[in-house]
This record gives sequence, structure tokens and C-alpha cells, in this order.
Amino acid sequence: MSKKQNKATQQPATPRPAPSLHELAPEIKPGQSIELLKELHILTRDGKLNQDSRRKLKQVYHLVQFIEPLLEDVRVAREAKGEQARGVSVVDHGAGKSYLGFILYDLFFKGRADDSRIYGIETREELVQKSGALAERLGFPGMSFLNLSVAESTSSDRLPPTVDVVTALHACNTATDDAIDFALQKGAKHIVLVPCCQAEVASVLRKNKGRDLGRSALTEIWRHPIHTREFGSQITNVLRCLRLEAHGYQVTVTELVGWEHSMKNELIVATYKDLPRRRPAERLREVLAELGLDEMAARFGVARPASAAAPEAQPA
Repeated sequence: MSKKQNKATQQPATPRPAPSLHELAPEIKPGQSIELLKELHILTRDGKLNQDSRRKLKQVYHLVQFIEPLLEDVRVAREAKGEQARGVSVVDHGAGKSYLGFILYDLFFKGRADDSRIYGIETREELVQKSGALAERLGFPGMSFLNLSVAESTSSDRLPPTVDVVTALHACNTATDDAIDFALQKGAKHIVLVPCCQAEVASVLRKNKGRDLGRSALTEIWRHPIHTREFGSQITNVLRCLRLEAHGYQVTVTELVGWEHSMKNELIVATYKDLPRRRPAERLREVLAELGLDEMAARFGVARPASAAAPEAQPA
């Protein structure tokens, strides 16, 4: 048979089907809105992930894995009380572009027949406007975005008097403490924190270094400037955990994601269990006194000691 005849008898090749989204981006969770991921610039127009967006998505999904069980805990408790119509309320402080809020809403809240709501708190007006427009475009009616600082939100009447879950992810320096203030005032059942840029305690350690260096051998821990910064950051989170425990919360501290993805890697999750408060409150005061941080007592929710011209009291 000639080559010409052989070609004539060959069957035309079956077209290969276009790869599915899962093949292009296997990291995407089932049921995730592709339009949302494109709007957030996590996916390209042709449904692909670049390295930066893959890293961002990994961080957000990792957080979702921690937060979804907390949302489910609140939902189940409501059902047990016959309060199915009363949904879950989440306040996300320092929301930025609201990656977490949108993905949580898309995966957990979308389609639920209750009054669940996610509030995104952000100081940049342009991000608040863009997020509000995106929620409307996607048909996410249970999302609200407020142009407030974390501190302002605590007294704002635009937020409900009680809140179920409070998140503060990469809220810089004292904004994390403001988020804790908010959560305690709102009676939050769950608190999720990823602290960032903790500079306040380090600045006090630095200021008092000359006075404290001869007081105890432990002051060698923060004698060198780089150690002052790193130790100040760690002790800030230790004090935050003690403060939460002093209000009856059970606290766990873990990694957010691998260090190759983010240096701001500490994840603090607190759940209200009405645990005994006295011991952590005592420990909190002792740590402040031992490190010469008495002037920061109010920051961490304890009264100044009597020696500082103020009566001693338990944390509020």
C-alpha cells in the first residue's frame, strides 16, 4: 500500500478534551467559585495559578482549615438550641482585600438560609469600596465592609453587640491587641490571630535596658538589639495568650504555614471554655514585673500594681 493510500485509510485523531480546572490548578477546593478566584487575581484568566498566587491560596486555605471547624461548632450549638435561623457572625479585622472573608463565605456560608454575616474591617477606603462592589457582583449578600480601624470598631454601632468569631490576620503591632479588646467586649466564642510586627514591647525593653541590665542574668536574653526585637515579639504573644487565658479561653499556638511561605507564621486560636482565670492572671502580672514591663499592664488588661500608684485588680 502506498503512503498516499495509507494516509487515506487512517481515521482522524480524536480531539483531546481541554484540561479541567482541577488539572490546571489541583489546589482549588471543590465547589470554589472560579469567578471569585479570578476577581481576587488568584487565578489568571485561563484558570492558572502563578507562584505568588499559589502561595497566597495555600495560606488562605490553611487558615480556612482552622476556622471552618470553629464556624461549624457555633452552627451546631445554635441548632441544639433551636436557633437555626440565627447564623454565625464573623468579624475579620485588617481585612485588606478580604481574601479570607470571600473564600470563607464562598465555601461555608453561601446558600445557607440564615442570617450569617461576615464583616470586613479595613482602614483603606478604596479596599472597602472594592470589596463591597465585588460582594454585590458575586451575589454574596451576607458580607459587609466597614471603613474603621480595629480600635474604632470596638465602639461602633455598625457592628452587632455580640460576635461569634473574630479574626485578625497580620494586624500590625498593637492592632492585634485592639482585636483582642474587641473580641473580649463582644463575647467572641472563638478568636483567631496571626500577629504581625510586634514592636511595642520591644520598644519598652529597649528604653529600660540600661536600668534593667544589672538586675538579673535573664536580661541577657534581650541585651543585643536583634535579640531585643525578637524577644520582644515573642514575649508579646506570650502575654497575649496569658491575657486570653485570664478571661477563660483555651489557647493553642501553632504554625500557620511552612516558613518558606511566610515569616509571620504564628497562629493563635482561642476558644472560650470558661476556664479558671486566677492562675494565668497571676502569671501575666508576674511576667510583666519580671521583665520590667509594668508600664504595659493596661495594654494586656491588668491594672497597674499598687507600687505604681494604682490599686491592684484582676483583669477585667
